[in-house]
Order: sequence, then structure tokens, then C-alpha cells
Amino acid sequence: MKNLISERVADFIKNYPPFNVLDSKSLFQLAEQVLIVYKEKNSVIFTVDEPQHSHFYLVHKGAVTLNNPSTSNILDYCDEGDIFGLRPLFANENYKLEARAHEECILYGIPIDIFKPIAKRNEQVTIFLMESFASNTRNPYAKSQKGQLFDHEGEKEEEINKEVVLPDLQLASYSKKLVTCSTRTTIKKAADIMSKKKIGSILVISKDLPVGIITDKDFRNKVISGEQPITASVKSIMTTPVITYPKNLTITQAQMAMMKSNISYLIITEDGTPNTSALGILSKHDVMVSLGDNPAVLVKAIKRTSRIKKIKQIRKSVMVLLSGYLEQNIPLGLIAKIISELNDTCIKQVVEISIAKMDTPPPVKFAWLALGSQGRSEQLLHTDQDNALVFEDVPEEDLPKTTTYFLELSKLITKGLHTIGYEYCPADMMASNPKWCLSLEEWKNKLSYWIGNPGPNEVLMSSIFFDYSLAFGERSLLDNMSDHIFRTVQNYPIFLVHLANGALQSPSPTGFFRQFVVEQDGQHKDFFDLKSRALRPLIDAARVLILSHSVKAISNTWERYEKLAELEPNNQELYLACSYATKALLKFRTRQGLANHDSGRFIKLDQLSKQEKMKLKRTFKAIKEIQELITLRFKVTNFLG
Repeated sequence: MKNLISERVADFIKNYPPFNVLDSKSLFQLAEQVLIVYKEKNSVIFTVDEPQHSHFYLVHKGAVTLNNPSTSNILDYCDEGDIFGLRPLFANENYKLEARAHEECILYGIPIDIFKPIAKRNEQVTIFLMESFASNTRNPYAKSQKGQLFDHEGEKEEEINKEVVLPDLQLASYSKKLVTCSTRTTIKKAADIMSKKKIGSILVISKDLPVGIITDKDFRNKVISGEQPITASVKSIMTTPVITYPKNLTITQAQMAMMKSNISYLIITEDGTPNTSALGILSKHDVMVSLGDNPAVLVKAIKRTSRIKKIKQIRKSVMVLLSGYLEQNIPLGLIAKIISELNDTCIKQVVEISIAKMDTPPPVKFAWLALGSQGRSEQLLHTDQDNALVFEDVPEEDLPKTTTYFLELSKLITKGLHTIGYEYCPADMMASNPKWCLSLEEWKNKLSYWIGNPGPNEVLMSSIFFDYSLAFGERSLLDNMSDHIFRTVQNYPIFLVHLANGALQSPSPTGFFRQFVVEQDGQHKDFFDLKSRALRPLIDAARVLILSHSVKAISNTWERYEKLAELEPNNQELYLACSYATKALLKFRTRQGLANHDSGRFIKLDQLSKQEKMKLKRTFKAIKEIQELITLRFKVTNFLG
């Protein structure tokens, strides 16, 4: 006689990874032993430090949240077809998160003792479960678990931790701009040269050959200490002999050489010996930048350079850093803060280099504003420029001349940003456009017009301008503009209705039967537009809601939702879901962009796994609910959706 319950279980689980790759025999073997669990809304499935269960779980109906009770943060949502509670498969330890029924649930408990031998025979199952475990816990794999799924009882720790490390064959990038002095140069003159050139070392040459090096450390230890007077020759304080290497030195070789000799500089010569002329110098700082694994080092490297093309090279390391963070599954909020800080530093350095190229310094104080995704600290990949410039008010007779100066400066800056990887804005929303390079009073007049006459174009312009941050210059100008915006919005409350209507124009991500709605024609026909259909509705909704509360100085979308959750406790659940959805979608877009070497905006659905599609669809519920809230909140009646 057939077991109808087992058949129903098997029919369900075979549609979801990792069970969809199992053979029929294994599938029914599991289905016969599945534990069916019913949970009421808000009931706990397991909590932090609770001993591991004999099952992990698959959601059959309803939804489950994975939480960090100490911070009240929801780390993940699991709905139909999602698995969770995988820790017993990975390590003999208690749960690290709390699992709670987000709504009424039916769960399938998958017995671990039966599942383990099945999974061990199937590599696809193993890989999927490792990825799910990392995703659900938001932590990178422990070293002892890297590449493994199950406990290794009885094995020595050193055997478990063995990893095959490939030699690093990347050539080290050294500076060819040598700054040198002779052995007869005085310490004071050498210090003056180093200060003028803004460098931390100077090479000492004798008969065109490298004989020594002086660093900041030598000045501290041998001059400031009183050991040598500043009138003495550099020969008395230089480190000699210098350590030399040929130009085909790899990063790994450079690291090993510096550690072996406890030094921070290597001299690159024609044949790798001190007997030929120096070609360049390689510092520990250069090595770390080449590795691209330290944000603080990258910031210093950006600030030190005086060449825009050099910033472009460093930005490649920023992308390496971003990719590494995503692989480690570091929380998106932290990734965004680090990458945005690095991007801001790049922009600031481009501005400073551009100012230095001008014939005269700026005539008045000004502020360079990053708009759009960069203004929201959400620009992780290389995308278009969106920027503006505001300068201090000047007498009317000086305005044309002052505007001309800042337009010339803006053209240099936007050209520099293009050089380092920011494409020009197709709509020309850049400070090099006279419409986006204005005095404070001119900007106030323009903002007042947009808010007081909210047609479709004005709403679009203002929505872009409400997401801005200070990239360079005078903060008081930015604060003055912000105050003006909030005062004006309070005087024209109807503007919020128009802004809300604009936020509802983004097309739905799904159609009938929860199918993805794809582009019907054009270059991206049959692709899913992740930006327009998923991210933009969340971004636009957060903007109008936070503006309605007159909250200043928060431009980041998920931070806006977190603030809204504080301000409106009755809608806390929805706002936190929107915060999570925004981060999940941005992370997904970034992964897609890195994988396909593009902006990650347009997604080819047939290249996604079932798991990836499910995770995308999980965010769509929040989009639908936040648009419903806006429709009711602002009484929008002409929403075409």
C-alpha cells in the first residue's frame, strides 16, 4: 500500500534544491522519514545556544526569520522551498541564531542521520548546502570547515586545515620616479627634498649606483634623537647596503624579501644587483596596494598619488577587495561603507588634482556633491557619474566670472572621473553642465521651483537631488541647501503626493503566477531589469517616506528604512523587511555585475539557479507591500500599476 503522505512530501521537495538533484530512491528514502512540523506565528523553532536538533528544516508553507536576538536584527527570511538550521551538518555545536515563525508555518524536518550519507555521495548537494550555510549565518566559513560539509571525527586539526596554496605570480608594480641625492648631501637638504616631494624615502647615489636609503624612520631614530646634527651628510644616517632585485620581481618574492631583512623598501636595478643603475623603488606600501586587501592602505595610496591614471589602477584593487568581501559573505552594509569610503576618497583626490591644474585657486568656497547611488553610499560597481557643484553666493557682477571658473574646474573633474572608471552621465546630469553648476542662491531657486511645480520632470530632478552627499568642500553649503529643501517641502505638502506617485511608477517585478516580468524589446529583450523593477521601487519609497518625516542626513536606503522602523513601530516589520530586501538585491546585483563585467542591472534569468530565483522573488513581497503603504499614506489615486 502506498504511503500517500510520503508521496506528497517527495513531490514537494523534488522541486527545490538540493533535493532536485537526488535520484528517486534517495528522494523517497528521505520522504518516508521527514518530520512534519506545524508552527504558529511568532513561535520559536530554535534559539541561540540551543542544542542542535536531529533535523534541519525545509519551509513547506509560510515564512521563517533568522534573527540575532542580541541586536534584534533579522538576518534572513526563509519561505517556501528554503532550507535553514544547517549547523548540525557542519559542526558539533549549538545554534548561533534564532529561527522564528514569521507567519503560520508548516516545516519539513529532514533527518540528518539519513541525509548525511545521501549528501556525501552527491557533490552538487554538498556545494549547495555549504553556500546555503554561509548565506544563512552571514559568516564566512571557519578555516576548519572550508571546503568541507561534515565533521571529521578523529582527524588531526593540521590535516583538516591543509590547503593547497598556488604561488602568486603577479609582478610587483614599483615606482619608476626615483628621488635621489648624493652621499655628500646634508641631512637638512635631504629632508627638504622629501618634504617638497611628499615622499617617505630618498635613495642615496654614488657614481650612479645605489649605495643607501634614508627613510622617515632614520630621521626619527638618528636625527631627532640627537645622534646626528642636521648639518651632517646623509652618509651618516643612511641604511646601507640597499637590498636590490631585478624588475621581474613578483609580489610574493617582494613580501618574502622584506620580511627576511625586516625592511620596507627594495631597490629595483637593471640586473638585480647594486652594481647597476637603479630603475625604481618598491615599498611595503606598494606591495600591500598590489594585494588590494587592506582598505586603509588603499585610502593612503589614493591620497598620496598626484596622477589620475594612478587612481584608476588603485580602483582595480578596490574591485578585488569588493569581490573578496562578497566571497566571504561579509554583511552588505559593512561592504557598502568601506567601498563608498574608498570611492569618496577617489573622487576627493580627483577634485584636488583638478584644482591644482587650474591657473588660480577657487575664488570662493564650494562643495562637490555626489548624487544618485554614490550619494546614497550604494554605488559598489563602476557606473555613471551623477554630480553637482554649489559655490558661495557672490555679488551679481562677479557671478558670470565665478560660474565660468567653476565650470572649467567641473570639466576637469568629470574628465578625471571618467578616466578612473565613471562613465559620463547619458542625461548630462553632471557639474560640467551649466544647469548643475550653480551658486547657493541659484540652487535654492531651482529647488523651490521643482518642489513648487512638481511636474514629471521636476519630480525626477528633485528625486535625484534628494540623494546627495558631500564628496568635497564646504559642508555648510550642503547643510544650507538641505534646510531649504525641508522648509520648502513643508510649505508645499502636495509635493509629497507627486513624489509618492513617482515612486509608484516603477513596473512590477512579477506578473501572473509570480513569473518574472522581463523586457519585451530592445537591447535587453527577455532580460530582467533588476534596477527598475526591484531596487528603484524600494529606493523611491524610502526617499518619500523619510522626507515626509523631515529626517535629515540619512540618504542610504536601508538606513532610511531602519530609521522609519524606529519612527513607526506599527510598520516596523515591513520597514525592516524592505531594509533587508534592498541589501539583498544590491548584493545580488553586485555579484552579477562582477561575474558579467557590467553594471549587473540586466539579468539573464536562464543563467540563474532555482535558488537564486527564489531568493530574488523573496524580496518582491516587500516591494508590493511598501507600494501599497505609499498608495494609502499619500492617497495616490492616479497610480498606473
